Amino acid sequence: MSIVLQNFVQVTQGARVKPLPPQIQGGITLMEGNTENGAIVVQLSYMQIIIIVTTLVLMTLFTLLISRTSLGRAQRACEQDRKMASLLGVNVDRTISLTFVMGAALASVAGLMFLLLYGVIDFYIGFLAGVKAFTAAVLGGIGSLPGAMLGGLLIGLIEVFWSGYFSVEYKDVAAFSILAIVLIFLPSGLLGKPEVEKV
Repeated sequence: MSIVLQNFVQVTQGARVKPLPPQIQGGITLMEGNTENGAIVVQLSYMQIIIIVTTLVLMTLFTLLISRTSLGRAQRACEQDRKMASLLGVNVDRTISLTFVMGAALASVAGLMFLLLYGVIDFYIGFLAGVKAFTAAVLGGIGSLPGAMLGGLLIGLIEVFWSGYFSVEYKDVAAFSILAIVLIFLPSGLLGKPEVEKV
């Protein structure tokens, strides 16, 4: 369906990349210095601060929602055993629908932050971000919100350090290689809990 939508918009609106002018400018200078190669300025933009604060607030809200509300209890029950949850009175279809709505809402916030930070709209903007989001979830541990956030942070750090010390073209290869290594030695991810089947 995503391929159909991408190509439909390409046909109707044209296939050119659309730039977006910076909406939030400026930042805070953390450090300045001189080296033999020239001046170095370490700066944190206001947009990066907004992204960090938004991420922390949403993570806290969704963690509280999942751990302390009836909807969160229903989601955890459906995740463990759908049939038993329905026998105990949980409306499974409604719970799954609300979970998809919540996921779409979070994805829309992430897409908006991504667009405001990079300022370029193309037809495949969500593909690589989606693959990396899946990678972050697997790396941190499927089913763990803090794990997904930790996985995303680790992928970002791996890419930045790889780009700084090695070739920028291979930063995605480095991130996916780390994922493969983690899956070999920790199949449940960094913060995931291994499933134990009782006989």
